[in-house]
Amino acid sequence: MNINRRQALAIAASGALLPRLVSAESTPTPVAGKAEHVISIWLGGGMGQIDTFDPKRKGDPKAKKAGSYYDPIETSVDGVQLCEHLPKMANLMERVTAVRSVHHEVIDEHAAATNRMHTGRDISGTVTYPSLGSIVTHERGAVHDGAPPYVLIGYPNVTRGPGFLGAKDSYLYLTDTGQGPAGLSRPDGITPDRQARRESFLTALKQSGKAVADQKMSDYDEAIEQSLKLSGPEFGGVFQLDSEPDRLRNQYGGEFGQRCLLSRRLVQRGVRFIEVSHNLNFLNGAGWDVHNAGILNQHKLIRELDNAVSALITDLQNNRLLDKTLIVITTEFGRPPEFDSGGGRGHHGRAFSCVLAGGGLNHCGAYGVTDELSKTILQNPVSIPDFFATICAVLNIDPAKNLYDGDRPVPITDRGRPIQTLFS
Repeated sequence: MNINRRQALAIAASGALLPRLVSAESTPTPVAGKAEHVISIWLGGGMGQIDTFDPKRKGDPKAKKAGSYYDPIETSVDGVQLCEHLPKMANLMERVTAVRSVHHEVIDEHAAATNRMHTGRDISGTVTYPSLGSIVTHERGAVHDGAPPYVLIGYPNVTRGPGFLGAKDSYLYLTDTGQGPAGLSRPDGITPDRQARRESFLTALKQSGKAVADQKMSDYDEAIEQSLKLSGPEFGGVFQLDSEPDRLRNQYGGEFGQRCLLSRRLVQRGVRFIEVSHNLNFLNGAGWDVHNAGILNQHKLIRELDNAVSALITDLQNNRLLDKTLIVITTEFGRPPEFDSGGGRGHHGRAFSCVLAGGGLNHCGAYGVTDELSKTILQNPVSIPDFFATICAVLNIDPAKNLYDGDRPVPITDRGRPIQTLFS
């Protein structure tokens, strides 16, 4: 249909062209960071923002008065407060940004929210979307040859996996920092000479067979080859945490702290993306899912987080790796300011906090503003695609590009936009 200038103005005035005009006017300036690594710390269960990185007025569970469970403390950034159990992080907030305005509308259930926070999308019946770790692996690969691009320190799960990208962009995982990945350890009795003979025989079999045409089989073969490369002593040495000074290991703390220490060693070895899981329930019996009495010892989890992450930030800084490494703290949702019948808290996805540190960003202590009870976002809302786009931009990955599930284009961050002020 051909229209003249007068008709075009009339259509615009009626609002028909408004979405396009608003989109064009709000297009952000492209940003690109220079970081090389990500250490993603996952707080399974749902970290309560009002009890950690976005404290508000003090509440009272016995009187059913909504509010924070703990007192706030000042930080190294004027006007930014944290929970009293994060004193070490408080002294480092000029290198940290607590993004207080993250939100999603996912059903109030752990598995669905965990999937959303790892893939950036809702669960689909037709597409298995890749995790952020696999997206970064697909786009950037390992930093150094002889290192896996993606390591998961915790239990494996499909939400952490490569989805339609295939096995080559999956993770190597371990659950015990004292042993390393079980799949890379040779059984007793398999000497280096015997292993070499096996690898020679495998190579001969491949050369005698037909070329593999199926992409899934080809990806599987690549995964086997990478596993063989990583099973030797060169990469295995990264898991020898006892080579670190006792003083440093003590600063990191217990098992979760040792996972964070291992993540620094993996960064040095050339791993691109590391997820460190902190859902160890033995400290309070409930992990971060603090319904009912689980909240009574929540402070133990918060203190452990404070010790480990502050040690990690300082350790990376001392090794001149902090600007090259983005630390990310995420969780499936936050917690409401109200207390449940048992004195704990329920789930709350409409406003919660995720944290960024290092990565060469222009940190500001806190970004986004919530109301007086950390329940509603007042300024600078950040969607999950926006948060993912920020991480991608830090790594110089274009958040606007497409991945492909076969011939189907899939936006890499579902049209997310980076947080501009962190790059200025």
